[in-house]
Amino acid sequence: MASTTAPTAAPQGTHHYVLTLDLPGRMATTWTGTLTPGTTDTRHDIYAFLRRHITAELPEYGRANVVFFALEPNQL
Repeated sequence: MASTTAPTAAPQGTHHYVLTLDLPGRMATTWTGTLTPGTTDTRHDIYAFLRRHITAELPEYGRANVVFFALEPNQL
């Protein structure tokens, strides 16, 4: 008799973020995900990290306007 198990969910970070950037007249994009901040990281540190990460891959967003940023504990 064969036994199957459901795949385990990928681990999630302790915090959930949403960041929306807008290039006026061109496009707006929202990034969302989870991460686990370091013990000394601040909300600003995470914001700056996300901006660096995004602009490293999409340099045109370096001058984008921030429309929305949220960083909350990843719990209900």
